[in-house]
Amino acid sequence: MTSAPLEVVVLALVPAVFWGFAPIFDKRGMAAGGDSVQASLVVVLVELVIYWTTIVLFYRGGAFTGLTTEVLLVFVFAGVIGTALGRITIFVGVDRVGASLNSAILSTRPLFATVIALAALGEPLGPVTAVGIVILVFGLSVLALSRGGDLEGWTVRDLLWPIAAAATFAVANVARRYGMLETPITALEAVTINETAGLIALLAYVLARGRTREMVSMPRETYVYFLGSGLLTTVAMLSLMAALGLEEGRIAIVDPLVATAPFFTILFAAVLLRDLERVTRGVVVGATLIVVGAVLITI
Repeated sequence: MTSAPLEVVVLALVPAVFWGFAPIFDKRGMAAGGDSVQASLVVVLVELVIYWTTIVLFYRGGAFTGLTTEVLLVFVFAGVIGTALGRITIFVGVDRVGASLNSAILSTRPLFATVIALAALGEPLGPVTAVGIVILVFGLSVLALSRGGDLEGWTVRDLLWPIAAAATFAVANVARRYGMLETPITALEAVTINETAGLIALLAYVLARGRTREMVSMPRETYVYFLGSGLLTTVAMLSLMAALGLEEGRIAIVDPLVATAPFFTILFAAVLLRDLERVTRGVVVGATLIVVGAVLITI
């Protein structure tokens, strides 16, 4: 068995570290008076500025070649579900249960993707996947009993927010996967369409609810935190795409490395969020079980 090239390992660990650190900014922003919709808007805007700039500079008018109406609608659907709805539930989860718990529970995405594939596509459930599901669910149970996370406390019902976020991202990922298989566009082009649709949906929600003035009046400090989160998220996504784009960047190598993000969140939260969160032994054990289960399901 040959080891993974150092370049692939580094590129895959960058999103793990950055996606592990971004929830720290998110928690600080929410604690400073931020709002889940505001956070979603800022993060998506930062991503799109960088994505569209990259496309304009490097694609020279040749972007989105071969994109069909059907695939466009698929990515729009994924953007509305994953980027708009999914991000809002993520930020609510960070606010309710804390960055460490929220990050760990988000790693349950493969569980929902497997259920969707089983129900919609009739894909078989292999023994390794079944073991992974059992371990993952057990990890969720340990987290529910961990007494960690937000210092103000939370209820088991609050765990539904990060679980809902994981489910929406799983649905969106299945749609994105279908879209990528049906068109020759690159991952950068796909994620740009996805995030653009999500931004439009978020802006439509803000306008429909008459919350424009409220968004503008949010504390300036919150925008700084969410801007940092957006930059980390963007770099993480670009690094992930670069890793997958390499010949040696197989999913079986990249995904398990990226899945270690909750461990970095726990580490950062234990050091940087002591005034807001409690990282207990149960949080560490639960997160470990969820990551192990997610990796087995993915493989």
